[in-house]
Amino acid sequence: MKRIQTDTQYIQQLVNEGEHIHQDFKFEISDAHKIAKSLSAFANTEGGRLLVGVKDNGKIAGIRSEEEIYMIEAAATMYCQPPMNITTYTHSVEGKTVLEAVIQEAVEKPVYAIDESNKPKAYIRIKDENILATPVHLKVWKNANKTRGAFVTFTEKEQKLLDALKRNEALTLNQCCKICNTNRNSTCNLLADFIRFGLITPIFLSHKFYFKLN
Repeated sequence: MKRIQTDTQYIQQLVNEGEHIHQDFKFEISDAHKIAKSLSAFANTEGGRLLVGVKDNGKIAGIRSEEEIYMIEAAATMYCQPPMNITTYTHSVEGKTVLEAVIQEAVEKPVYAIDESNKPKAYIRIKDENILATPVHLKVWKNANKTRGAFVTFTEKEQKLLDALKRNEALTLNQCCKICNTNRNSTCNLLADFIRFGLITPIFLSHKFYFKLN
């Protein structure tokens, strides 16, 4: 006979995992714009969940009121572009209510979060952090949404960049721009094509993105 897991056991199991690429703890929801960043990051990466009413150290605090449920739904529908569908559950743990919000990976990316100045920004999830996506990420997503194949010309410029990546462990976007001697937009397009064809991989080190040859 299958044992039925209680709310407390289920949430404690999740809390024991800690925060990671698929999970984030929130003590409370007081700003829909900030929550939209988390929703964007999960949707643009591999999906995940928010546990609201849980402190960073894993201690159960519980949500303050049902207002937090409405606020997270508002973040998904009003402060995400395009609007997102999320699934919410409430769990009773130690006499307190923990809100679980499940976010699916977006079929079409990016999902933007609208910030306080009404500007759309896309985020990705790296380990336990929400990181602003680079222009290269945006180009990769844009190309992935195209139904037609890509045609890439291979010139001295492309070879020059590949040779530089072979000589260096990793390069920043600005370094790639200097090597290619092209503007930022053109270099982003080139790097996005290289990523699409599996030639390079973006890596995140010391709060900065680099590009590494595969």
